[in-house]
Amino acid sequence: MKKIKQHISIILIIWVLISYLLTNTSKGSFPIEQANLYNKGTYTNLLKKDGRNIRISYVVYVHNGKEYPAYCLDKTKTGVGDTENYSVKLDGILRDVNVWKAIINGYPYKTVSELGCESEIEAFAATKMAVYAVLYNYSVDQFSGIGEEGTRAWNALKQILENVKNIINHDGGKTFKRITSELEELGYNVYYKVHNTADFGIPQRRNRVYIVALKKDAFKNVPFEFPHTKKLKLSAQDLLDKDVEEKYFISKNMIKTILGEGTKGYIVKPTIDTPICKTLTATMHKMHRASQDNYYTDNINYKRHCGETKTNIRKLTPNECRKLQGFPSDWVQVVSDTQAYKQFGNAVTVDVAYEVAKKLMDYINENKLWES
Repeated sequence: MKKIKQHISIILIIWVLISYLLTNTSKGSFPIEQANLYNKGTYTNLLKKDGRNIRISYVVYVHNGKEYPAYCLDKTKTGVGDTENYSVKLDGILRDVNVWKAIINGYPYKTVSELGCESEIEAFAATKMAVYAVLYNYSVDQFSGIGEEGTRAWNALKQILENVKNIINHDGGKTFKRITSELEELGYNVYYKVHNTADFGIPQRRNRVYIVALKKDAFKNVPFEFPHTKKLKLSAQDLLDKDVEEKYFISKNMIKTILGEGTKGYIVKPTIDTPICKTLTATMHKMHRASQDNYYTDNINYKRHCGETKTNIRKLTPNECRKLQGFPSDWVQVVSDTQAYKQFGNAVTVDVAYEVAKKLMDYINENKLWES
C-alpha cells in the first residue's frame, strides 16, 4: 500500500524503546515538536464503536532506520495526509497516568503476539482505541470487532483497558504483585476484587479495585469474602432531579458539538438518555461530547425554565451526581458546581465502599484474636 509522507507540527506520543523504559514508563514515550510521519494505510474494516465503523490510519515514525507507531492524542484531527501541517494542544494529557497505562500495556511495548494479534495494524488499532477510550471515557463494550482480524484487535483492546482500569494486570501483573508482596512481608493477608457500581444498585458503570489487608497475627486463618452483587432495579432516569435550572441545559449553539460524531479521522456515535450512566469523571464540568459524558432529555423542565436559546437536552446536575455516587440525601453542596463535579468524579461510590466495609466489620467480629 502506498505510503503518504506528511510533515506535521504536532505534539504526539512516539515510541522509542530505550534502556530506561522499565524504570520510568513515562519516558518510554515522549512528545516531540516535529516529525516526519508516514501513513501506511487506512483501515475501516477492523473495529466498530457504537455500531459505526472506525476509520484507523496506521501512522509510523522512523527513528534510526526503524519504524515506530505514532499515536496522536487528539481524535478530532483528521490525520496524516489530509493537511499540510497542524498543531495539537495536549494540556494535561501527558500527566494522565491512565494514558501511560494504556500505552505501556499496548503496542509496541507489548509485542503483537503478546496482545494476541497477528499483525501490527491489529495491535496498533487496539492501542490507539485504548488511548481514546481512556481520554474520552469509552467502555470496551462500546467497541466490537469486524471479522477475525477485528475480533483479535477487540480482544487486545479489551486486554489493554482491563490493565488500565485497575492495577491488577499492570506490567503483566508485576506492579500489583509487588504491592501485595510488600504487604505480605509486613505480615498481612491480602484480598482484592474489582467491583462495578452498577452491580450494587446504582445505575453507573464504574469499575474500581478494592483491597483488604488483614494482619496475620490478629485474625484467624479464614479467607475474607467480598460482598455479593445486587440486582440493578433503578435506571439513571429514576434518579434525575424533578426541578432543574436553565443553566444545566445545552444551548442551541453548543448542541451540534455535544452531539457531534467527530471527524472523518474518527467517527463516534453520541449516546444520550442511557439507562446506566457512563462513568462520572473529574472533568465532566468541561462538557465533553455525548460519546463521553452523560446527557438527558428533559422536556418538563425545559418548558418550565428555558428560553429560546436552549435545547431540551441537559447535563447532569451536581445533585444527580451525588445520587449516582451514593452520597446521602442530607449532603449539602458548599462549593461551586465545577468543584462539585470534580469531587464526585474522583469519589468512590459510597454504596460499594459501604458493602465492603460491612463485610470487613463482620469478618473482624467473627475472626479477631484479641478481646474487645
